[in-house]
Amino acid sequence: MTHLRSRRRLGLAASLALSLTASLGFLPTAASAAPFAEPGVRATDATGAPNLAYVVNTRTDRRTIESVKKEIAAKGGTVVIAYEKIGVIVVHSANPDFAKAMRAVHGVRSAGATRTAPLTAAGATDEGPVQPLTKRQAARTASASAAVGDGEPLEADQWNLRAIGADRAADIEPGSARVTVAVIDNGVDDTHPDLAPNFSAAQSANCAGGRADTSAGAWRPYTTADAHGTHVAGEIAAPRNGIGIAGVAPGVKVSAIKVSDPVNGLYYPESVVCAFVFAADHGVEITNNSYYVDPWLYNCLDDPDQRAIVDAVNRAQLYARNKGTLNLASAGNSNHDLASDAIVDASSPDDSTPVTRTVDPHACFDVPTQLPGVVTVAATGVQNLKSYYSTYGYGVIDIAAPGGDRRYQIPDTPSKNGRILSTLPDGQYGFLQGTSMASPHAAGVAALLKSRYPKATPAQLQGLLKAQADNPGCPESYDQDGDGKQDAVCEGGELFNGFYGFGIVDALEAVE
Repeated sequence: MTHLRSRRRLGLAASLALSLTASLGFLPTAASAAPFAEPGVRATDATGAPNLAYVVNTRTDRRTIESVKKEIAAKGGTVVIAYEKIGVIVVHSANPDFAKAMRAVHGVRSAGATRTAPLTAAGATDEGPVQPLTKRQAARTASASAAVGDGEPLEADQWNLRAIGADRAADIEPGSARVTVAVIDNGVDDTHPDLAPNFSAAQSANCAGGRADTSAGAWRPYTTADAHGTHVAGEIAAPRNGIGIAGVAPGVKVSAIKVSDPVNGLYYPESVVCAFVFAADHGVEITNNSYYVDPWLYNCLDDPDQRAIVDAVNRAQLYARNKGTLNLASAGNSNHDLASDAIVDASSPDDSTPVTRTVDPHACFDVPTQLPGVVTVAATGVQNLKSYYSTYGYGVIDIAAPGGDRRYQIPDTPSKNGRILSTLPDGQYGFLQGTSMASPHAAGVAALLKSRYPKATPAQLQGLLKAQADNPGCPESYDQDGDGKQDAVCEGGELFNGFYGFGIVDALEAVE
């Protein structure tokens, strides 16, 4: 599943921060499996009523939190975990009026259900199937790589590395092993020979359901079909070890924080809250977030449940940022203009029956990508042109990076595949495309910058990330399918625009 920032201009940054903080009733301290049912947690109560999961967001003083916990029990809720330092409490309850009742409790800022289906429901969403690299393709690619002197056997198919100068950057600065990028996703197969050397188990966990499980291997995918996180990890930090591919930052560490539900694969809010807090508390410098928080593609502040979701995840990501973690997220694969006045969302909620609704992207937010301080990344293809599917928007997109484009931007590589080649579970390799693939390229460049400037704060690192980017400017025409109609409208100029933000990341410039 792929789906997901600070703004470019000061006015836009202040506007977004105020809209999310003042309206939610708190201020920051600085500028997809059936839903989770852990062992011992009932899907229904004693009467057979279905349990739902909730977040209750409170003031952070101990007295308020303890008082709210008592009210939770009195109103039929069971605390799963309380993140007291950010005032977020994860709760299960079969009381259909639980959220409404909690919103009336003194000290509660917001409360709402984190899903629309009970803890036994099922559903699925993904960005498309992985295209495995065949043995014949691998042999042809290895031969081509050897002929041109590429360092890794499959590097000839990695047009994406050459597009941002990452192949040359590795000779100057491959990245420091003191820098860790956490892949918040559906798990990483750390036994893969192209990931094992750089994997940090001490900074890895399974956060599905809202509580971190750090037992050995808990961070791995549920099945080998859950390839998304493993693919992302390889793009960031596959080492230059003579095996398979190379990552953008082949010398840094990568960890896995699994947030996908074990039954429907969805990425629920309580799991993501756990992930941001875990990353911050375990010294992670950078997180990559190639998803959107389910079940809503856009969370609208006028809906109390969705408002609570925004509140909870925003508190968690701000906590991570304030502790020194830079968060990057994919922009989305809907070709939506997030700077427009209205967007049609026909996919939400994705854990029950979707309904078509028109939302205002200025009041309904794709989480986490539209939260203040999160770096939003759009996707490009081999021609350095916005990928046909990539979401965009003036004042929303921070930077762009290779995500692939199998329709209109085909590279002259052995496999002639416009998507991104990376690692898959069980020692395999394959192609994927999406803004899910763009964000890890940017995260890799951020890791190179952090290696070069180890004392840089998240805000400084974000500034450096924007400064090194190369902006191609808006294209004269964006009629990808040739039907005479513009497939998307790019607003802005050569320094900053809605397709590329400040520009496409440049790994070579980042290390020179």
